[in-house]
Amino acid sequence: MYRYDEFDHAFVTSRVEQFRDQVARRLSGELADDVFKPLRLMNGVYLQLHAYMLRIAIPYGTLNSRQMRMLAHIARKYDRGYGHFTTRQNIQFNWPKLADIPDILAELATVEMHALQTSGNCIRNVTADHFAGAAADEVADPRPYAEILRQWSSVHPEFSYLPRKFKIAVTGAERDRAAIQVHDIGLHLKRNDRGELGFAVYVGGGQGRTPLIAKKIRDFLPEEDLLSYTTAIVRVYNLFGRRDNKFKARIKILVHETGVEEITRRVEEEFAHLQGSELKLPEADLQAIGAYFAPPALADRAEGWAQLAGWKKQDEGFSRWVSQNVQPHKHPDYGMVTISLKPIGGIPGDASHEQMDLIADLAEEFASGEIRISHEQNVIFPHVALADLEPLYRALLAQNLATANAGLITDIIACPGLDYCALANARSIPVAQEISTRFGSPERQAEIGELKIKISGCINACGHHHVGHIGLLGVEKKGAELYQITLGGSADENTSIGEIIGRGFEPSKVTDAVETIVDTYLALRLSKEETFLEAYRRVGPQPFKDALYGGATAEAA
Repeated sequence: MYRYDEFDHAFVTSRVEQFRDQVARRLSGELADDVFKPLRLMNGVYLQLHAYMLRIAIPYGTLNSRQMRMLAHIARKYDRGYGHFTTRQNIQFNWPKLADIPDILAELATVEMHALQTSGNCIRNVTADHFAGAAADEVADPRPYAEILRQWSSVHPEFSYLPRKFKIAVTGAERDRAAIQVHDIGLHLKRNDRGELGFAVYVGGGQGRTPLIAKKIRDFLPEEDLLSYTTAIVRVYNLFGRRDNKFKARIKILVHETGVEEITRRVEEEFAHLQGSELKLPEADLQAIGAYFAPPALADRAEGWAQLAGWKKQDEGFSRWVSQNVQPHKHPDYGMVTISLKPIGGIPGDASHEQMDLIADLAEEFASGEIRISHEQNVIFPHVALADLEPLYRALLAQNLATANAGLITDIIACPGLDYCALANARSIPVAQEISTRFGSPERQAEIGELKIKISGCINACGHHHVGHIGLLGVEKKGAELYQITLGGSADENTSIGEIIGRGFEPSKVTDAVETIVDTYLALRLSKEETFLEAYRRVGPQPFKDALYGGATAEAA
């Protein structure tokens, strides 16, 4: 992974001290809150319902054991003993005191971490496939390009005050695990017919109030032109994006209202001025940054195959965990392990300081010290020998980190909702906990198969409900919480926006509604191999509407 150079260290340190002065002036009353607000947002500090919240960047979801230990330390010393991993591959601390935040940022800087551009109308944390650099289906590791984009976009003088926030995601495999088509820019790393690396470029995706799927505007962009073309896109957005209405300020609205053909023309016109300029990526720079992401030297461990077979026969729980949470690695003797942060009845994405310390220790022992955070709010060990899976499982089990539910109905994405967020209309966490408890039986989950539930507490869609196979949106109606259900969403290479199924459900009835949907699916699927999403796309919404509402009206909330 990338290591700071002298410039990086000096820059981050100077920003910490600058913010320390701003906090001191705010606490003394010298800075009014409306003046301080944009300054704190530039440093990842939000004011939520009950306290300040600090959002820390984890660039492209990659961190090491030393950095994870620092996060555990911050949870212990400055928060309430836990952190919340988000759908942007970041971590949030919900209870820091404002006076302590400069000290937190200073401690983060010692392990090459920061909170810059985790908020505000700028280019946010660049995200990537959480299996990058290890996946068997990968064309190339996308993280060097994500790092190039991070360096280019950090405090970019032209793009620090965009019409609205701007998000970029990169993937390097045919299977999209980075949800690139619901980002402002999505980049799919690929090879052309001559074997050269480049990108398919998608623009204008996003969720929130107006969910839209990104449009492909380039099928193949040479890697050397990455910054030139990205600059052209963001420059067009900065020039023509709306600033009079924040609800229509995202690039997705610009693409939708202007038309993809016209947007493409403008981007290509701007790119023509930039191509071959100082933004062109030299091959030496590509190789230098790529070298930071070289995979660890993985020794052959063929003995793991026989050991694994024996362990699976002896322990049903271990066998279930391997089948669900371990994916094939490029090296046949290794696997990619998902450590679920979704214990049955737990809070999705939360990790205690004890769990974070254990993850750091186990990563050093079993995974070459490398850790990833997925946009699905789980932790990944990308390089684990099959021969080490059983001791790893035992250690995880001791800290309630061995839930075998990756990709199943209890692997729920949820935002913090009304328990924390000042923007939320409804609670996400209790609903997620109740659904998880209802469907927590391993046998029930296995019967249902792959099913992704995603929950947002407001229309901003931080819980990605629009692209959930089952999406739940908390809304407020006549002073009460209500949950609107969407079906058929997906964030993979066949991205789709879920359809609103009908009127919303009260908190006490929403889990029953989810169970009705699941039972309807089980009754109509052609075989156990037909997933919920496949079945929904085959039959459409009507059987689910009939099961939920019968002859009653199904008008949306």
